[in-house]
Amino acid sequence: MLKSFKTEINPTQEQKSRINRTIGTCRYVYNFYLAYNKELHDNGKKFMTGKSFSVWLNNEYILNNPDKAWIKDVYSKAVKKSIEDGCTAFTRFFKHQSAFPNFKKKGKSDVKMYFVKNNPKDCACERHRIKIPTLGWVRLKEKGYIPTTKDGWKIKSGTVSIKADRYYVSVLVEIPDTQAVNNSNDGIGIDLGIKELAILSNGKTYKNINKSARLKKLEKQLRREQRCLSRKYENLKKGEVTQRANIQKQKLKVQKLHHKIDNIRTDYINKIIAEIVKTKPSYITIEDLNVSGMMKNRHLSKAVASQKFYEFRTKLKAKCDDNGIELRVVDRFYPSSKLCHCCGQIKKDLKLSDRVYRCSCGYVEDRDFNAALNLRDAVTYEIA
Repeated sequence: MLKSFKTEINPTQEQKSRINRTIGTCRYVYNFYLAYNKELHDNGKKFMTGKSFSVWLNNEYILNNPDKAWIKDVYSKAVKKSIEDGCTAFTRFFKHQSAFPNFKKKGKSDVKMYFVKNNPKDCACERHRIKIPTLGWVRLKEKGYIPTTKDGWKIKSGTVSIKADRYYVSVLVEIPDTQAVNNSNDGIGIDLGIKELAILSNGKTYKNINKSARLKKLEKQLRREQRCLSRKYENLKKGEVTQRANIQKQKLKVQKLHHKIDNIRTDYINKIIAEIVKTKPSYITIEDLNVSGMMKNRHLSKAVASQKFYEFRTKLKAKCDDNGIELRVVDRFYPSSKLCHCCGQIKKDLKLSDRVYRCSCGYVEDRDFNAALNLRDAVTYEIA
């Protein structure tokens, strides 16, 4: 069984320079692969796969263009992986699973440095440091997040990424298969929402952290820094003297605030899921939310995005798999909010503003709690 672990690293200046150079080369090769195939398509020629492009790039293109020899100065496995990612993006596009691949832009796209274990000496991990090919030993910011090699754990591959001028390593570790845990407790239904993040059928409610004073203060600070960055760009367009170094400093301030807000939301989701799983329910039922459709509503899009529903579902599934809990997903058209939990009658005229569910049978309950009860007792579902 393979499991991923991620933590922050503290590389030296030389290692940072090598990481930046590798990531920049991977971004260039990825964009070159996309542009080259687009040119082939415009000329009516056959599509070139990632493997064929890699052979052509190394054996023909670089030899005929000596000024591009710097492509071979970085870790070859990382460059090859970027070409494979481009080929995967094209494959998904041809199968109508995603849109046409976009070019990766410096400073905006999340490009990573890939590494793989080729020999026993690669990808070793100790208490306070990790060994990465072409980088050597890199210090970890905190110990205990990645299993050590001395304990018998084997690192298969990993990536190094940069976010808000902070460096992270994510590794794929081979761990022994865990035995399924027999959970005999009752099941739980979870209704996700905007007013409250999660309402459970056992009566537990988790508030919307975006309404907290801490996040509101950070978002206010973010707006102020974004306005300052926007003014610098506008002055640059007008021809006024604006140092680009100051623009980069201000841009980094905005990135750090975005990163801090994102970390607070992610940490809150992790704690909620851990607390739910610790109750050891026999199953957990959630609704298949149409997040992309909800994002089209310009009045709710920001609130929906800040709740991170997709990340909640992904992490809940991973946690359920680790603890032997069955995760049930109910169809998005299941009337969990309109269905009366007492008599089973469907209230078709229920509005979004009706926060209390009132049925003709006399049943009165909170709208979201009623939906959580219906999700818990749902008969038709899919196992995620």
